[in-house]
Amino acid sequence: MNDPSTAEPRVVVGAAIRDGRAILAAKRAYPPELAGLWEFPGGKLEPGETEPEALRRECREELGVEITVGERVLGDLATGGGRFTLRVYYADLAGGEPHAKEHAELRWLLPEELDSVPWLPGNRPAVEAIRAALAE
Repeated sequence: MNDPSTAEPRVVVGAAIRDGRAILAAKRAYPPELAGLWEFPGGKLEPGETEPEALRRECREELGVEITVGERVLGDLATGGGRFTLRVYYADLAGGEPHAKEHAELRWLLPEELDSVPWLPGNRPAVEAIRAALAE
């Protein structure tokens, strides 16, 4: 039998989509325990998908945009009580305007506005790394 407590965490990818100095933040609509918290758009890696492929697919599904995927923001982040490994990548819009298809709201945040929304705890280290990078 597979013991879920020994299972490898599932990889989740997030896109820190840039527009100049602003970063796109997405407000969760569900599940109820996460609704109202903010995150980077993205989602779970599907079998056989690369991380950039998953990010491009998720951004098409969630935002209706095409993106180009850049470098990783920082290393692996444990989230969801250790059930997930979050990997956040910088990304740039390659086509379309973001629309909240699965989120309650989208907002472009400048570095000084990053603390104006309550981020999911697992996203905080990436937020701090992005703030530091944009301050340079």
